[in-house]
Formats: sequence, C-alpha cells, structure tokens
Amino acid sequence: MKKRILFVDDEVNILKGLKRSLRPVRDLWDMEFVQSGKDALDLLEKQAFDVIVSDMRMPEMDGAALLKTVRKKYPMMVRMILSGYSDQEMVMKSVKSAHQYLSKPCETQALISAITRACSLCDFLNQEALQTLLGGMASVPSLPTVYLQIIEELNSPGACAKNVARIIAKDMGMTAKVLQLVNSSFFGMKDHVSDIADAVAFLGMDVIKTLVLSLEIFSRLSQDALSVICVDEMYQHCMKTGAIAKFIATTEKLDKKIVENVIIACVLHDIGKLILCQYYTDDYKTVSALVADENISFFKAERQIFGVSHAQVGAYLLGLWGLPVDIVEGIAFHHEPSRSGSHEFELCGIIHIADRLERNEYSPQNSIETIVGLDIPYFDKLGLSARIPLWQEGIAKI
Repeated sequence: MKKRILFVDDEVNILKGLKRSLRPVRDLWDMEFVQSGKDALDLLEKQAFDVIVSDMRMPEMDGAALLKTVRKKYPMMVRMILSGYSDQEMVMKSVKSAHQYLSKPCETQALISAITRACSLCDFLNQEALQTLLGGMASVPSLPTVYLQIIEELNSPGACAKNVARIIAKDMGMTAKVLQLVNSSFFGMKDHVSDIADAVAFLGMDVIKTLVLSLEIFSRLSQDALSVICVDEMYQHCMKTGAIAKFIATTEKLDKKIVENVIIACVLHDIGKLILCQYYTDDYKTVSALVADENISFFKAERQIFGVSHAQVGAYLLGLWGLPVDIVEGIAFHHEPSRSGSHEFELCGIIHIADRLERNEYSPQNSIETIVGLDIPYFDKLGLSARIPLWQEGIAKI
C-alpha cells in the first residue's frame, strides 16, 4: 500500500520544487501539497496521511502550531519540520511536537530517506495502540530524583555544562531527547554526536535551560511505575552493559564510530521498559508476575502481554526521533541479533552479548551454552563463538 505524505509550505515555488524533485517516488507515495496550516488541517479531516512535513514560518498558523494540533488529533502521524538555520527559536517551539527536523535547503535524497525510514518504522511496530502512544510522546519520563537534580542545577547560580551533562547521562529519557535535538539536521552537525557532554556543550546552557525550565520537556516517572520496576537497577545494568560492550568492541578493533554508538545504544537499550511501565502500568505488573511465575525473561513475557517487546518499543520511538539507524537497529534486535539479517558483528550483536554477560555471572568452568538467553547461532554464523570465553576473561579482569 502506498504511503501518504502531506507537505505544507506557504511558498509556491518551494512546493513546486518539491513536486519536481519527488517525481521518482510517485509510485511509492501519494503526495499532497498545501500552502497553509489551515489547508493542511482541512485536508486531514477528509483524508488520512502517514507523514506530514511542514515549514516553520508561515502566516496565520506556523509550523509549530500546526504540528501541535496534529500531535493531539492524529498522534500516529509522523511529524517533520522543514526549517531554515535562522529559525532556532521557532524550532524550540516545536520541540514537543516534531519528531524530526530537516534543514532548508534539504537535499532530495535526504528528505526521501528520512520519510522512507519513518514509514518503515510504522510497519516495524504494527500495534495501533502503541503507535498512537509513541507518536504522541514528547519525551520519555525521567526518574524523579534525577528530574529534581537537573532542575536544581539549572536554577543554581553556578550551573555549568559539565554538571548538567553528568545528570542527564543518568537518565535514559533525558539522554534520548537531548540526542534527538542535537543530531537534528537543523543544527547542521556533520557527524553524529553520541557523547552527552559534547551534546550539552554544543547546544549550550541557554538551550538546555529552555528545554527543561521553560518548555518542561522532561517529566517525572510516576510512583506507580516505580513500584513495578527498579529504575536504579536498570540504570546500573545499562551502564555496566555499556562498559562491557566498549571492551568487546575495542578488543575486536572495531571502528571508533561503532564503539561510540554502541555505548549510547547500551545506555538506551532498555528505554522501552520505562515507556511500557509508565503508560501500561497494570499490564506491566502482569509481565512481572509472568517473569516470576514462569521463570521466563521480560522480553518473552512482554511479547505475551503486548505482542511486542521493550526492544521494539524503544527502537520505534528512537527511530521516530531520528537517531542513527545502527543505534535503532541495535536496540531493536538486541535480544535476537539473528533476526537482524546482519552478516557482520554490529551493534545488535555487541549489545546482545554485553547484555547477556552482564546478566550472567562468569565462571571459567562454564561453557557458552550456560549463558542464559544467548543467541548462539548468531555467533556461530559469524565465527565468533570461540571469542566469547576470551571476552569473558577480559571482562572478569576489569
């Protein structure tokens, strides 16, 4: 079935240019082009669309106001902003409503790739309730203690980027949102930023303060959700998994960018659990009960209850927010790297083995068959099974 894309821009010449440049995808997409936010909303009442791409500066209703309305009325739609570099103030207005930011002028292939990827994500998580929830989300709820720490730091006279970055790094939701913004094409970064300290330094304290204090982009995880899952333990697991993954990737002499991305992917790999706990608390209590009663993994229990796992939920949201494909895919398949179809040792495999080794205490007497949940066929296929005991020995030393 063709995907339906709606483009909104008050400049006729830009719309004409988009029509011309997007002719090669006419067989894949049904496209409509309108000149105002009002026209867009009128059309949305009559027809359904998968993606909306809007300019920012338009008379009567700007892009931020348009996407805010779309987010409330049509949360399953992917929402993109197409804006000039001079519109930072306007982009900040849309940070709660836009999934991705594309800068003008935008290369045709970059635009096509962004939309294609967003559409494929919708097919990836074929659950209407979850798509509606995740599509309408502005941020991932944060741990209350961390939320209070960031507020206190930003309100203090001596607030500094180093302290702010240290606090943000403690929280999956804050980390994901900051990375979403700093890596948007609006900011013109040539290389992906995966280090939170670099992200905070690049955005600057004024932008961070606006996000937290003015726009209130971060929210608190509910006490009910905190009663279901121990977020502190999850944080410790993610940090340790990242350290193990870094060791393995470095030992295998993988590319520096892979090493950087695998660390942030490990920090975020369980972010889907936070989302499910916060918004489906009662169902997640059932998941926890299944894990205890039937001695199965959360991953399998989630699939029984939701039809999807936290890996898919987290990957879907981060993909919508425009994080790099390898990070999104790494998180999506970190429990089942064989399903990724990859023929190389990439993020999903590194996160998987790091996650499994962190969850299973190492003993030299044990074989790899004793590592619970390990996707052994994946490592056999890549010829890496014999490397696992060597990784274990190195990890035990550090």
